[in-house]
Amino acid sequence: MARDWRCSLVGELVVGVDLGGTKIQAVATVGGEVVGEARLPTPTTDAAEVTAEVARIVKLALDSAGAEITRVLAVGIGSPGAVVTGTGHVSKAANVAGFTDDVALGPEVARVLGGVTVIVENDVRAAVMGELHRGTGRHYGNFLGVFVGSGVGGGLVLGGRLRRGNGNAGEIGHTTVRPGGRECTCGKRGCLEAYAGRVSIERRAREHVAKGRKTKLFDIMERKGRDRLTSSVIGEALDEDDALAVELIGKAVSALGVALSNAQNLLDLEAIILGGGLVDRLGESFVRKVEEETAKSLRVPESPPAMHLSELGDHAGAIGATVVAEQMLCRYGG
Repeated sequence: MARDWRCSLVGELVVGVDLGGTKIQAVATVGGEVVGEARLPTPTTDAAEVTAEVARIVKLALDSAGAEITRVLAVGIGSPGAVVTGTGHVSKAANVAGFTDDVALGPEVARVLGGVTVIVENDVRAAVMGELHRGTGRHYGNFLGVFVGSGVGGGLVLGGRLRRGNGNAGEIGHTTVRPGGRECTCGKRGCLEAYAGRVSIERRAREHVAKGRKTKLFDIMERKGRDRLTSSVIGEALDEDDALAVELIGKAVSALGVALSNAQNLLDLEAIILGGGLVDRLGESFVRKVEEETAKSLRVPESPPAMHLSELGDHAGAIGATVVAEQMLCRYGG
């Protein structure tokens, strides 16, 4: 189970930002309690605009909290892609515009905010840290967090600590569920993300429509004023029993079952926690379907892992980013 870190930041104001392929979410916290929040759509133009919106959402979260930037002890950012520890640079984030190349996210946000301390971590690792210390994960010493949104990311906790390995521990989204299968955003084939990630689901839906398949997905997208098949669009299509949406989500559930059963057979975990935009929208019934699919391939089916919906929900990434920032300040003194 999670243990509190050594120093205390009670009364200190920390802002956490969750940068996603569809939305940017931010929370302002004091002593771990959320006192302000904000949400913006993720720009689809270039890295400079994305970075500017990250800085802007920090200010919006502070406005919501009735606080000034001068009160902020630190800003934590959870970003998809490869994060260079200690530098705040990010790259290889295929689902965020301009983030496939190196982006000085932390330094640029710090500059715009007047020099405040900014700490950047991988978005899913940040979300897992949130669950470990302030969510369902605090009840377990060994669990896998899997977050399904624009892509699929994972984080592994062993012995009450986040396992980092060489930087890719827990990255279940790029494990192979079907050799030679669909092309993934990473360039390889058959990854879990190619079947369960929202971006890949949208790509597959467009391929079907181009071949004459009927679906309500894009009508709902237009009606809701979206430019992408967001999780809410997919969820509404499922609510309306759209055949293509049901088929694509069924394949996502199947792929998740393969990946999670393999992880459980290897690691014998206490729990698996599912979150991310798509899971948050589809809810408990989706988690139970994944649980059923996972059980089919367990080596020891009589001792399955507990499977939970993320307790922190939509705020997991942003709250986790505050945890990362707080821990870093405690470790190195800011």
